[in-house]
Amino acid sequence: MHIKNSLKKTHNSARISTSMKRDKILRALKDYSRIIIGTCIAACGIAVFSNPARLTGGGVTGVGTILYYTLGIDPGVSMLCINIPLFFLGMYFFGSKYGLKVFIGAVMLSVWTSILGALTDYKGILDYTDSTNVLISAVCYGVLVGSGIGIVMRAGSNTGGTDILAQIAAKYTPFNVGSIEFCMNACVVLVGCVFFGVRNTIFAFIAMYISGHMISYVVVKWGTSLAKTAYIFSNERVPDISRRVIRELHHGGTLFKGVGIYTSKERNMLMVVVPNNQLRLLEEIVHQADPKAFMFISETFQVLGNGFKPFKEQIESSNKN
Repeated sequence: MHIKNSLKKTHNSARISTSMKRDKILRALKDYSRIIIGTCIAACGIAVFSNPARLTGGGVTGVGTILYYTLGIDPGVSMLCINIPLFFLGMYFFGSKYGLKVFIGAVMLSVWTSILGALTDYKGILDYTDSTNVLISAVCYGVLVGSGIGIVMRAGSNTGGTDILAQIAAKYTPFNVGSIEFCMNACVVLVGCVFFGVRNTIFAFIAMYISGHMISYVVVKWGTSLAKTAYIFSNERVPDISRRVIRELHHGGTLFKGVGIYTSKERNMLMVVVPNNQLRLLEEIVHQADPKAFMFISETFQVLGNGFKPFKEQIESSNKN
């Protein structure tokens, strides 16, 4: 019996190990697929919109556009020549953090840019004698590049460029990465002003703004279930509000006790997380229970666990995406 149990445990362990290896391979394939798709989308924004419109998007992309119109160097080639040294510089300072995924992200963005640029001869699809089309290109660049880079970042990678320099600078200065990278990108855009004029520089800043928001949206919000977190302060009616939340909204909450710094009196606070479509009902419950209650509401990007999306379902969904 003991031998049979041991064989059974060994068999189960081997099966679990095989399953883990298979899941790891599938996750890796999905991540690299995201990198390939994301860099293709971003490259479309560069080769089809920003470069033909003479818009210097921030960082290495902007440098590639300037070099194309001043020295005739293919943007994909110039981006690759800049990104590879930056990649090894990142490896020198941060080690394995800059691994294969980051290298592939940087290389694929350059490759896709050259391919799409060759297909369109870097002339784009719009008539750039009309300034409205330049603005349209700025918007398209922001949406495509922001979405593409966001997809790449969800795969645990990035596309190289100035973010590597920003991380190195942040390591040795009191400034954060975001501020340093913004200054670097702004400098590139302002240099482009010398070659492409004030109008295109303004449009380039618009493109950068849209791109930044799209990256945040894809990385943080895309595929998440939005909800609201409400913080409710009431002197006497918190128990009544709590009972109605349970009975009418079918959700729980958490009670806290605190002291108001102005009145120095003890106050009760109820924290409740509800789906967006129940927010109005929660407001009515609070108002009816205590018209003098104080409530503030914050955005909640992901809610997992009891009463909401199960952890297992979210993990499986993330692996599929």
